[in-house]
Amino acid sequence: MIAAPRFVAAILASRPTFFLARVALTSAYLLGGIVKLTDWQGAVAEQAHFGMNPPALWAALTIAVEIVGPVLILTGRLVWLGAGMLGVFTLLAAFVANDFWTMQGQERFMATNAFFEHLGLVGGFVLVAIVSLQRAHRDA
Repeated sequence: MIAAPRFVAAILASRPTFFLARVALTSAYLLGGIVKLTDWQGAVAEQAHFGMNPPALWAALTIAVEIVGPVLILTGRLVWLGAGMLGVFTLLAAFVANDFWTMQGQERFMATNAFFEHLGLVGGFVLVAIVSLQRAHRDA
């Protein structure tokens, strides 16, 4: 294995880099939760569109996950829980919103791409939980 150059290792090991990476990973969820919170009717309509019943309950749960998960990850408190919440949510959303196996043509192509992007985000949440745990052990 080839080691990273020192300046790269220093950047990757820094607290600001780790924080900015967590901001990047969670930003869409935090923004989505805030937008849904300020547009309750739109949030309920979105859940109804995906067949979630009762849609108001699912909208409230979605808002809670999209706000609480990022806050836990960004504050460094219970990162495993925040990452788990967002990872499970993202995996479920991938199956509900991107059921490419039921589609044809361009729609299938787009949904397949979105499905695997969601899987990549799930991997990102697993990694942030692992790195947070390793950093906590190192700092202890």
